Formats: sequence, structure tokens, C-alpha cells
Amino acid sequence: MDSHELRSLLESVRTGELSPTAAAQKIRTVPFEDAGGYASVDLHRGIRCGFPEVIFGQGKTAEQIEGILKVLLKHEQGGLVTRVEPETAVHLKTVFADGEHNSLGRTFRIRGAVDPGPALGKVAIVTAGTSDLPVGEEARVTAEAWNCEVTLLADVGVAGLHRLLHKLDTLGGADVVVVVAGMEGALPSVVGGLVDCPVIAVPTSVGYGASFGGLAALLGMLNSCASNVVAVNIDAGFKGGHVAGLIARRAGQARCSAQTQITPRGGSVHDA
Repeated sequence: MDSHELRSLLESVRTGELSPTAAAQKIRTVPFEDAGGYASVDLHRGIRCGFPEVIFGQGKTAEQIEGILKVLLKHEQGGLVTRVEPETAVHLKTVFADGEHNSLGRTFRIRGAVDPGPALGKVAIVTAGTSDLPVGEEARVTAEAWNCEVTLLADVGVAGLHRLLHKLDTLGGADVVVVVAGMEGALPSVVGGLVDCPVIAVPTSVGYGASFGGLAALLGMLNSCASNVVAVNIDAGFKGGHVAGLIARRAGQARCSAQTQITPRGGSVHDA
């Protein structure tokens, strides 16, 4: 259960569709649950933050990830794992047949038992080059897991800006744009100067020696003169997709709220 589902549950109590006792039963769980002594799974993160706990797969054994996922699934939260090694993915797919493995983005996702409803918010993810796609895919899977409508535009970097200009319609319809780039990291500044929404810059470790494993791109993004550009850590596709999801969902909820406040005669929107 996330914060949005909790509000829906409370609304059901208010309208009499659900009794207080039944509602209490739905949310009655300890804030966390032990998973084999190696993890304390946060079960209330969705209520506090709007999204359930995500498993960082790097450094964990396949069996540990399996155990954490089983706790999340027991509480109908679904599960998203990042930085999944190929052999770990094989094990997880054997245990969770309905799991979705993205080998390029190194993610493994099991959808929640509760239908999240229509997508809220629009996210565009842009990669400078094909070599940046692994990080871009991690961002895409994350934003989709947060119930956003996601469009991926690949290989439209500054070496051929005409490719980007042909995608302006897609960029213009987004609530937030995630730009993934290595080398000198110039693409977020270019995109920032073309759109009227937040741009989340994700530097990648792609590049030759003087790129210093993504540090040059990170510094360039931090020094962007485009005022709508902010940067996350090197190769942090999950962080870019997560923050984009937060922004896009708020925008989508605001649109839905505005539409419900329009009068049946097509009048203006009323203040709350």
C-alpha cells in the first residue's frame, strides 16, 4: 500500500463503502519485517513516501533478494530490484515466473497485486548515445514502476542535434525529462533550453580517459547554465527515474484534480 492507496482507503471509509474495522485490518502491519536476519524490510515506505522499498541488488546474493521480494509480495507491494547480475536474474526468474527481467537496464520487476489504475504523469527519457542506454533503461523501468507514462528517446546526442530537434513534440508533452549522457555531458543543457519542465541530468561513466569515469559529465551538468537542469549521481538511472516519477505523478494528479473541479456546463475551475 502506498500513500495514494491509503487516501483511497480512507475515502472509502468516509463514504461508508468500507467499515473502520475492515480498513484497520488492511493497514494493520508492523512498520518492517525481518527477512532471514539479513534485512529489515520497510513495509510502510509506500505510505510515507508514496513508493515501496526498492532492492539494490549489487552485493546481495540471489537468495537474499529472493527473501526480501517474498516479504514485499506477501504484503502485496510488488518488487523492483536494481543492479541485478545475470546469474541472479536467472535464479529470480525461476522463483518468480511473472517477474520481468530487463537485461540491459539490469532490473527485475514484479508488479503489485493491486491495479494502480491509469498512468499519472508523463516522463521522457533521453539518452545521448546508445552506450548510455543501460542507465536510461534503469530510469525507464523505475518511472514505469511508479505508474508514469514513459517515452524513451535514444541516441540523440550533441554530435547530431538534428536528431533531437525532430523529437521536440515528444519533449514538449512531458512533465519532466531525464537526460542521460556521458563524455562531456552537454546534452542536458541543450534539452533544458528547449523545454518548459524540470530536466534531471544523469551523468554516465561512458567516455575516454579524460572523462574520469563520468566525473567530467557530472561537473558539466552541475555547471549547466540552463536554469531548469538538476543533476544526480554518476550512472544513477534509478535516482533519475525515481525523482522524475515523483514530479510527474504530482503533475498528473494536479491535472486530474483540475478536471474534476470543472462544472458540468464546462465552466471554469473552482478553487478548493
